[in-house]
Amino acid sequence: MTTSPDHSSADDADTTPAGRRAITSWYLFDWAAQPVATLITTFVFAPFFVDFIAANEDAGTAQWGWTLALAGIVVALASPLLGAIADAAGRRKPWIAAFSLPLIVGSLMLWFAEPGASHAVWVTLVGVFLATIGAEFATVFTNAMMPGLAHPTRMGRLSGSGWAIGYLGGMIALVLLLALLVGDTETGETFFGLTPLFGLDPETYEGVRATGPLTAFWYLLFVPPLFLFVRDTTRLMPVRAAVRTGLANLRQTLRNLRHYRNIVRYLIARMIYADGLAGLFAFGGVYATSTFDWDTTEFLLFGMLVIIAAIPGAYIGGHIDDRIGPKPVIVTSLVVLILASVTALSITEDRILFFIESEPPTADDGMYASLGERLYLLMGAVIGIVAGPLQAASRTLIVRLAPKDQITQFLGMFALSGKLTTFTAALSVAAVTSLADSQRIGISTLIVFFVVGGLLLLRVEARDAR
Repeated sequence: MTTSPDHSSADDADTTPAGRRAITSWYLFDWAAQPVATLITTFVFAPFFVDFIAANEDAGTAQWGWTLALAGIVVALASPLLGAIADAAGRRKPWIAAFSLPLIVGSLMLWFAEPGASHAVWVTLVGVFLATIGAEFATVFTNAMMPGLAHPTRMGRLSGSGWAIGYLGGMIALVLLLALLVGDTETGETFFGLTPLFGLDPETYEGVRATGPLTAFWYLLFVPPLFLFVRDTTRLMPVRAAVRTGLANLRQTLRNLRHYRNIVRYLIARMIYADGLAGLFAFGGVYATSTFDWDTTEFLLFGMLVIIAAIPGAYIGGHIDDRIGPKPVIVTSLVVLILASVTALSITEDRILFFIESEPPTADDGMYASLGERLYLLMGAVIGIVAGPLQAASRTLIVRLAPKDQITQFLGMFALSGKLTTFTAALSVAAVTSLADSQRIGISTLIVFFVVGGLLLLRVEARDAR
């Protein structure tokens, strides 16, 4: 199911602090937690809430957006502080266990989000909030384990393989959900033509509501090896003392940020291009759906294609990272993202590459029958291929740049950089779309995020702090 990097060389003992079992167990955290993003916040529960639980689509979109924004703000503001406290305390596993609880509880709450029930809206939003902050906070502390798992020369493949296995876990969970649990309200059958397991009733959307329990069960099934087989750092001080020390250390770090200008420059660059990537994932399918009039099946298959493409991209990108360093991987990924985004936006209903005429899709021509749709699918795959190494190498670079005794604190700031301004991409798309009265021009603003982030990244010195 999962594999770890090849450690068969004769110098393994000198280059790899952790064994194969520990590395595989660390990978399984990404596998275990990914359904929160894949099933709940992206593909399944998000559209279900907007279409069937909220009062109307506009209200649902706003409520969902504000909930994720609030979760992002909480994670962004608290991660550096919690990271500083964890660095002072020494151990990471207790923090992962603590934040596993809201992930599990929040996911389970979604079962009770029955359309039409008076409590459905608040149960959904509270559940999504808890599951999201649980997954995000736990990720900060599992990322902090990376230096103890791999030699710096193998850090890229560790990060890339983790991302790839996470994508794969989310993909398999999504397929299982659609194949075995979610039944169509008209036919009563699942996406693959089967009767839903456990007698789940499509009429009351029990299959979709099972997304939450499946996410919780998936996490409980696959996260235990992390606690059993990954070596934790030594306990340095009691929690109460660690809180005082962590607060003092964070204040000292913030006062002395001028001494960390290189890391700050990187975090700002990452914040900008990460916002652009989040916006691209959010609006790429929206643009295709409105341009080609895709139905839910076509939209879902497009999303699956992007995830499938990201799996080998992240894995191979991790190995390239170890050979040439994370910074060249990030820069190359951004260049490809810019080119793929421009190409995708050059496609309209009856044109490709801005000027070449093509036959528009028709209602009875089957899925992805037009040339424009196929080219858009290809660009979606290209974006998926480079999105994996972009995110994996970004994690590798912050682990390399951060001082060893402040690793979790700076990973908290890394989480901050990924959450603090995520609204800016959506805001720019919305504002420019309204002003220009063009969805294509509005989405094209995302390219600016990649360009600006990439230019700032060029000024970052990618030296290893250890």
